[in-house]
Amino acid sequence: MKKIAPLLSIVFTVYLGFGQQMVLPKGKVIDSLKIHDSIPGTYSLYLPKNFETSKKWPLLFVFDFDGEPECLTASFVPAVEEEGYVLATLALSDTVSLTNNMIKTGKALERVAKTLPINTSRIYTSGKNSGARYASLTPIFLKGVQGIISINASIVNTELLNAKKPFHYVGVVQEDSYVYSEMLGTQKVLNRYKFPNQVLIVDKEENDLAKPYLKKAMQIFTLSAMGKGWTIKDSVYIENLYQKDVLKVSQLKAKGQLILAEQYLKELFSIYGIHKNLDSLRGVQRELRKDRTFKAMKRAENSTFFKESLLKEDFAYYMDEDVRTHNFNNLGWWNYQMNEIDKFINGPNIHEKKMGNRLKGYVNALAEDTIDLVSSEELVDEDALAFLYMLKTLTAPQDFDYYLNIISLSAKNEDFGTSLFYLEEALKKGFKDTEKLYGLENTALLRINPKFNSLMAKYLKESRYEINEE
Repeated sequence: MKKIAPLLSIVFTVYLGFGQQMVLPKGKVIDSLKIHDSIPGTYSLYLPKNFETSKKWPLLFVFDFDGEPECLTASFVPAVEEEGYVLATLALSDTVSLTNNMIKTGKALERVAKTLPINTSRIYTSGKNSGARYASLTPIFLKGVQGIISINASIVNTELLNAKKPFHYVGVVQEDSYVYSEMLGTQKVLNRYKFPNQVLIVDKEENDLAKPYLKKAMQIFTLSAMGKGWTIKDSVYIENLYQKDVLKVSQLKAKGQLILAEQYLKELFSIYGIHKNLDSLRGVQRELRKDRTFKAMKRAENSTFFKESLLKEDFAYYMDEDVRTHNFNNLGWWNYQMNEIDKFINGPNIHEKKMGNRLKGYVNALAEDTIDLVSSEELVDEDALAFLYMLKTLTAPQDFDYYLNIISLSAKNEDFGTSLFYLEEALKKGFKDTEKLYGLENTALLRINPKFNSLMAKYLKESRYEINEE
């Protein structure tokens, strides 16, 4: 028994029926678990090191649309380990219909719930960007999902919300993310529907969302579950978290981050109201809202939000118009706008700095979504695509894939002048991947062009074809 006991402490055996069994190690990511015999695809699983079958466990199901489920899983592991959640990760594709993705998700959730001792009142979903947008739909289409952790994304369609079927929404976002103001708007809608919700705003210097914001989101779910009787109430746990949160408010105030302090303070009422008398906290809130510096900051932020909304409307209108009319002449206007955004980012006004970062993210996301839309058409509008690729070289000048895209597309249409122009622009900005360049689709004729080889020799000291111009 002395040799067997340590092994039992790190593995867990489940029986799948018909004599089948599977050994699941604790504290280790288990990949390639089959969803269902009739459903293609697999999911991964992580059991905390203290996992045992004598209790019911909350489940967090995370969705990946970026082809990097391992990275996403790794970012969640520290938080689920500390807070005692079972973690499952499912890779999905945006080329598959929503219906098929939901069927796969439902089967995967069912599989985990039947395999492990899961508290079915405590099933939550999460994701980042596209994965978060998808996660926001799961409580609407699947039974049993009680809440979502949405990282850097708002709810896809608030019109689908049903006041009779509420779920708990916890958003995690940075102030300079282009979805920041959108997520604050989503929170207002959820408040009208009386859905429990919090938005956790990440300090700019804290880029690792697993520390501490994913952990905080899970703590919020645990506190809510204690209040609803879905899990045993732990007064010591509640008090410890409360004191840490009150301290965080004080720290934000001490650093002069009064807007963040007020936002965080506001969330504490919805988190702890069911557990504690919060009269003292209301006094702190009243004093903060009377503070002249806070009032000035809030006015400046609101003014910036208004300016940002007008600029977003302009960008959305002109992008749609320019793509539809193939208005290449308006690229100069877009270049001017990006320079103006850079002035915001590099200027002294802290609110405009954040606005500038949000606007840059918005324009890039809008362009990428439009590229996806144009590319998905049965008959692709190549002129529209060319405009968008050129636009992306202005909005994201260090993303060389768009230079390569326009080089390839122009060469396909034997517009070698455009191909050579964007080749030199990429080389000027530091592009050095010769293998990728020489393997670029549609560029066989371009590569034997003397000007192409001249540019390669000038910037990369390499020219594979020696062509004499006559």
